[in-house]
Amino acid sequence: MTKKIITTISFGLFLLLLAVLFSSRAGAQPLPFPNLNLEVNTSSEPEQVVGSLQLLLLLTVLTLVPAILALMTSFTRIVVVLSFIRNALATQQTPPNQVLIGLALFLTFFVMAPVYRQINETAIQPYLAGEMEQDDALAVGAAPLREFMFAQTREKDLALFVNIAGADRPRTKDDVAMHVLVPAFVISELKTAFQMGFMIFVPFLIIDMVVASTLMSMGMFMLPPVMVSLPFKLLLFVMVDGWHMVVKSLVESFF
Repeated sequence: MTKKIITTISFGLFLLLLAVLFSSRAGAQPLPFPNLNLEVNTSSEPEQVVGSLQLLLLLTVLTLVPAILALMTSFTRIVVVLSFIRNALATQQTPPNQVLIGLALFLTFFVMAPVYRQINETAIQPYLAGEMEQDDALAVGAAPLREFMFAQTREKDLALFVNIAGADRPRTKDDVAMHVLVPAFVISELKTAFQMGFMIFVPFLIIDMVVASTLMSMGMFMLPPVMVSLPFKLLLFVMVDGWHMVVKSLVESFF
């Protein structure tokens, strides 16, 4: 039941997209929009109610996808480090936010590709083939993601949330609940990102200090040091192939 509803909605949205594309052409006759109705009616079969509830749960989970992407993958560390680079260069909105977030997303896909592949092979495909129940598929699919988060989480941060939750000391990784693991993983990622950001800031800070002291010794108090130091920082970043080094360090920090 759920698969039929999802298929119908997807097909209707596909027809709607085709209608918009073809109607925008000059002289083309607009296609009729599909009529989709979601009604709440009485049901005599419990299976129909269960299918509707599953669809509602699926739509609810889809709204949490951005939070899952940001907090349970490598996205947090990558986007914070890239933001530090822009602030260290003092280039304001260059690169723009869309470029930084897009680069962070694709780097996240690259880093998480082995984890996603393992989830697909061990959980998604067996579940779609009917070889595994839904609860078993969720448990098996969460295992690779948990292993990734455990590898990047510090024991101190994990112990903090275990103590706050009032849970018993875990003996194995399976004893750690997901609501304890995720915030510990996030603050560990933030600490690592700030450490990398500090290392990025140091050489550019030295350039700012040298330029500022030089301008003060020459009596140029009205000239902003940022205007003079910016070309030197850009030159340094380009000469050392900064984007290559930063992306390489980011990706290798997860392996």
